[in-house]
Order: sequence, then C-alpha cells, then structure tokens
Amino acid sequence: MVDKYGRHIEYMRVSITDRCDLRCRYCMPEGCDKVSMSQILTYEEIVRICRAASELGISKIKITGGEPFVRLGCTGLMRDIKALDGIEEVTVTTNGQTLERYIDELKDIGIDGINISLDTLDPERFEYITGRGKLDKTLRAIGLAAESGIKTKINTLLQKEFNEDELPDIASLAFKYGIDVRFIEMMPVGAADAGTGLSNPEVLRKLMEVWPDLEPDESVHGNGPAVYYRRPGEKGGIGFISAMHGKFCSHCNRVRLTSQGELKPCLGFDTGTDLMPYLKGSDDELREAIRRAIFEKPEAHSFSDAGNAGDHAERRLMSQIGG
Repeated sequence: MVDKYGRHIEYMRVSITDRCDLRCRYCMPEGCDKVSMSQILTYEEIVRICRAASELGISKIKITGGEPFVRLGCTGLMRDIKALDGIEEVTVTTNGQTLERYIDELKDIGIDGINISLDTLDPERFEYITGRGKLDKTLRAIGLAAESGIKTKINTLLQKEFNEDELPDIASLAFKYGIDVRFIEMMPVGAADAGTGLSNPEVLRKLMEVWPDLEPDESVHGNGPAVYYRRPGEKGGIGFISAMHGKFCSHCNRVRLTSQGELKPCLGFDTGTDLMPYLKGSDDELREAIRRAIFEKPEAHSFSDAGNAGDHAERRLMSQIGG
C-alpha cells in the first residue's frame, strides 16, 4: 500500500491491551485510566483487521500493549495472525516480566522477533522507573530469548541524570548476547518529556569514546527506522531510533492500531480512524476504511527539534495508543 506521499506502508503495530503489570513513569504512570474489556477489540476482530490490512499490502505485524502478555490467550492470537495469507512476519514487544512462561510457546509458533524494554541495570532504578518491576525477571527474559534463537532486541530510553551513566553497560549487552540494543529518543507523547532525554548523536559520541572501532552497519536488522553500528568481530549491534534528531518521516513505513480499534497513521498526531463501526459492515467496507486512513497518513510528525509538540500532538499515554 502506498500513501499519498509515495511511501510504502507495510508494517502495522497492533496494541492488544492498554493494561500492564508495570507503571513506567513515561508510559503508564500510577493512577492512569484504563478502559473496560468490553471497549477493546476482541481477538477475532483483531484478526479480521489484520487480514484486511494484509490484503492492502501490510505484511509485518508487531504485537504491543500495554503489556501484551497480561492479556490471556495472546499467543493464540499471534499464531492466528502468523497463519494469515500475506503476513510475512509477526513480532512482539514486552517488558519481559512474564516472558519466561511463554518462550517455548513463542518458539513453537515461530514468532519472528522479541523486543524487550530495559532502561537500567540497577535494581533500585529499575523499580523506580517501572513502579513495581523486578530487574532480575527482565534480565532472565533477555537471556532466554537470546538462547532461544528468536531474533531479540533490547529497547532503551535514556534520560539525563537518571541512567546516562549506564550507557556502555547497557550497550555491552549486545556483545554479551549477540543481539541488538537500540537507544530510542524520548518523544513528547503522553507523560513523556522529550526534554529529559538524551539525543542519539550524543549517545553515539559517548559510545565511540568507549569503543572507537564502532562502524556503521548497513545490513537489515528489522522493519523500523533504526540506524545500526557494529564492532568488528562482535555479534550483535547497537541501534539508534532518532525521532527527534534524525527525523525519518520521509521513509516511515508504519501505522498503529490501538486496542480500542483506532487506526493511527502517525504517532505524533491525535487523529485516526475508528474501525469499530466498520467491523459491523462488510470486509470491503473495512478494507476501504483502512485504505483511506493509510493513504491520508501525514507527511511528518508534529514534534519540533526542541521537543515541543505541535497543535495536534497526541496527548494520550503510550499505553493507550500502543507503545
């Protein structure tokens, strides 16, 4: 599917729940509102939307939340989406707190990748940033995922005066496990304050001081906009997703489906298409609604380099729109 700016849209992030077992301060802080189960898409509806999207050229699906594994039966949904004609890849993003229970099933399903969020290697900091998480659970999940043979990535948000001193230690997990570690710039969405984040050019400079042999890696690592670096002789890579200081909108290939059925063409805007009404109609009507939403995808997000959102910026929490 091609949008009106000529971009090939082939990737859809699918949020299956707004619930999470953690309370990360920038994503789902304590006291945030949650919707009732009656207001979110059923698994059958998610599969139907994915099937319609695949018929328009969406071939890659990322399962997100909230935390996907807090919703019972989510691995069955992944299996059903994997079986759809036209779907080439299904991956999942998780905080890793319960991943140990599901790793064998994910291997059996043939899941194509696991992204695990990790912002610190300090147990006290981990509990502070997540509200209630245990670092050892996430570290165990990373090790198991890496050992499983499933493509594994770590996603890290760095914040000034919080975890920037841990940069090399977190990055070194790429070489320890032979996986990818990706640093994501903080974006001004929901409870997140982009002003607290480190820029990825600064992150790369700091890492080059530790590993001056880091070199650009042009090989394909996934579906997203990350730019990768590698060290000669080492497995694993270090990636940078730079929404603020490396705006990649001109070749963005993704849309988002919220757990409540809204198709969001751009993370930065509070606009989207509610697909719930179209689920009551024919497959042709549903497919046409998806086509129109994708075609009208904005040319660029509304964030400024200073970290201030535009007039139509997304104000909902990341957990509500799909992290």
